[in-house]
Amino acid sequence: LMSPYPPGIKLPELDKRKSCTDLWHPVFAAADAEEVGEWTIVERRDGALQWAYEEQPLYTSIKDSQPGDAVGGTRRSFGGDSPAKRVPVGPPSLHPPGFSIRSTFNGRMLATDRSASVYSFDGDTATSTACEGACLTNWEPVVAPSLAREQGEWSLFERSPGVRQWVFRGKPLYTYALDAGTWSQTGTDIPGWNNVYTQLAEPYPASFKSQPTMVGNALATAEGKSIYVYNCGEDSQDQLGCDHPDDTQVYRLAMCGAGDPERCQEHWPYVIAGADEESTGRIWRIVWIDPMTGRFAEPNQEGALRVWAYRDRPVYTFGGDTRPGDLHGGGTGEWRGQRNGLKAIMLRDDFFRGHL
Repeated sequence: LMSPYPPGIKLPELDKRKSCTDLWHPVFAAADAEEVGEWTIVERRDGALQWAYEEQPLYTSIKDSQPGDAVGGTRRSFGGDSPAKRVPVGPPSLHPPGFSIRSTFNGRMLATDRSASVYSFDGDTATSTACEGACLTNWEPVVAPSLAREQGEWSLFERSPGVRQWVFRGKPLYTYALDAGTWSQTGTDIPGWNNVYTQLAEPYPASFKSQPTMVGNALATAEGKSIYVYNCGEDSQDQLGCDHPDDTQVYRLAMCGAGDPERCQEHWPYVIAGADEESTGRIWRIVWIDPMTGRFAEPNQEGALRVWAYRDRPVYTFGGDTRPGDLHGGGTGEWRGQRNGLKAIMLRDDFFRGHL
């Protein structure tokens, strides 16, 4: 598992550590259940039957508190150095062949099956285009195959005899010739052009903003301080997460302050919610945290802080960032902040592809 630690080291708080099945409840199958398609049944060591999808056994997370929550896992990809992830299971997106979708902080972003970003133009409609002539030098229409058919939110626009362009939600689709890499957002620098999302993420708090940096746009406070989120996965066989206030805080305290919670608050202050601010939805919430333990606290508990949390995990600024646009805390910790450390919340990552 590429662990940086020698074998034999005991996990912290072992006497209090919950087992994998305490945190992840197996989705059991009835004795008379029948397999269908990608849905199969596996037998656990204790003889119980468990549902599996695409050969992966299924679980629910105790961190999900209401229907529709996906706090326990994510479909976002952070690279090969990340700990094992729990991925929410859902139906495939209803997009035509030739496209792909990637989960980002902004939403589910559309690209071609070769990961070339897809764009739309404000001046176009489902039956007309303003991008002609010289415009087509840099903007290439996403052409549909001859057997393509319209379905749902996907339609077709005939640009010229025999050449049909894909249209999504009333906007013809293009790729940008000057994109330097996959899943790019540089085309949005051109007025009127936008990346295309099948589903937008929940808006971030009104007191936050998109802050330009040397490597792209990071989420920042109103004062321009870059915002970071903590990532943690144990170097254990079950690879349990340790990034949530209900998890052990030993790893985080060791990383941010050598075990001293006061040093952690100095180097990695929580993002305090304003007195008049309220939770904006299910992704961005205001929670109470005991800064000396890092765990959830009761409202107005003595010494507790009222802070912003992303998917139930508190967010932070970095004491070493002194000017708007600084990202000195990005990638702090093990494996560039992916196994036990902090990464900036990048709304647009032009160069580092998630390494910050």
